[in-house]
Amino acid sequence: MARTDFGPTAAPGEIDARDVVAAINASAAFNRWCGFEVLAAGGGRAELKLAWRDELGQYAGFLHAALIGGLIDTACGFAAVTVSGRVLASHVSFNCLAPAIGEAFVARARVVKAGRRQVFATAELFAVRGGDERLVATGETVLVPVGDDVASPMKTIAAATEGDDARPR
Repeated sequence: MARTDFGPTAAPGEIDARDVVAAINASAAFNRWCGFEVLAAGGGRAELKLAWRDELGQYAGFLHAALIGGLIDTACGFAAVTVSGRVLASHVSFNCLAPAIGEAFVARARVVKAGRRQVFATAELFAVRGGDERLVATGETVLVPVGDDVASPMKTIAAATEGDDARPR
């Protein structure tokens, strides 16, 4: 499984979107418990990885639908953060296409349209087995920008992540 490259790293003095998104991810207790790993983020895109653990499964041993929804919601939110600053989900939907069985799961999200009041994003979730990826779910979100400075999202997020407390405010 190749890591996605969403562009060059930040120049000196600029904010690296992946680092900001990784800090936000690390600040969320649910994301830490799940073990979400930010592989890439920037330019309206985000990629997350989740390693399989038995406690993430449902009764038949597949990845639980709640985790499928969580990965899609989080990946879409992180993609939106890179273009719109802080966001909250107002709608999340997903479709399970195949049993989610794998050694790991990768969610790839992108912003479809970012407006001042709503951000539309979509994601695909892949199960990884033996280095091969299989599409197991798709989803979409509608997110609402909530930051004070929507015109300069990375500035807002950077200010919120300075110091020991990496949670957006």
